Amino acid sequence: MGGQYTGAMTASAPRIERSFDPIALAQVLSRLARRPEPAWLHAEVARRMSQRLEIIRMQPERLIEWWPGLGGSGSILAEAYPRAERQWVEPTQAWQERTRGLQPAWWRRTPWSRSAPDVLLEENLSDTPEVPLIWANMMLHAAVDPLAVLTRWHQLLSVDGFVMFSCLGPDSLRELRALYAREGWPSPHVDFVDMHDLGDMLVQAGFADPVMDQEQLTLTWPDAPALLAELRQIGGNLSAERFSGLRTPRWYRQLCEGLSETASTNDRIPLTFEIVYGHAFKAPPRVPVRSETTVSLQDMKGMVRRARTTGGR
Repeated sequence: MGGQYTGAMTASAPRIERSFDPIALAQVLSRLARRPEPAWLHAEVARRMSQRLEIIRMQPERLIEWWPGLGGSGSILAEAYPRAERQWVEPTQAWQERTRGLQPAWWRRTPWSRSAPDVLLEENLSDTPEVPLIWANMMLHAAVDPLAVLTRWHQLLSVDGFVMFSCLGPDSLRELRALYAREGWPSPHVDFVDMHDLGDMLVQAGFADPVMDQEQLTLTWPDAPALLAELRQIGGNLSAERFSGLRTPRWYRQLCEGLSETASTNDRIPLTFEIVYGHAFKAPPRVPVRSETTVSLQDMKGMVRRARTTGGR
């Protein structure tokens, strides 16, 4: 299943209120930074998102990959744009060090490849030159303020450059959410932003021609412990409304039993992930229209000369 949303998006998107715990995000990022490789789901989404590069005719000379350690798209982008100068932007120093250490495994060197990408921190981008492409795979749902991230991407892009991203949508983990609601437990995850709201945020951030679409992936596992272990590799519960204390072995058994009850006819436990994809361009700045416009005589002469040279076109 899938859907697409384009065009008529409002220029003043309402700010989405999310029950988000930044401390939990820092803890999850610290834990995931110790993993040797990205989650399988992230790598698969990166592969699917790369198929959308076919609609982009531009061959960027430079690009930024946002949170590459989490997104796992390094080899895909190296193959798509072997001549491009790449920069990797990570959220923390631990991720920066991890990404530097994994560069040889990610990056296929070819005779025409450039040097290894720089690995920068988000907080150290004030002097970064504008780039034609920003790529962000499976990280925007982990942003405390998605609109602020989109606005920053717009600032870093050159005119006519584009951003391409993916993230989890609100239909993700619906089976787990139903189980928690039935048991009266707090939310198992932070609220995920709808693709229509993300499209509106793109417009509000200054982007042009945003295109949003989504698809649903259903993964299955042989048992509940395997499901929970892989879910932990993907991320963690960033909701401020989550249970604040330590869970007991009794609770864990109850969770596993509840998940096992959702098993399908082949005795595998399903879990749905809604993947939202988006891309948009940075249009040239518009000249403000005033009731009165002043043009110097020198500029007027130049306009006349250009009109004569081009035959009035």
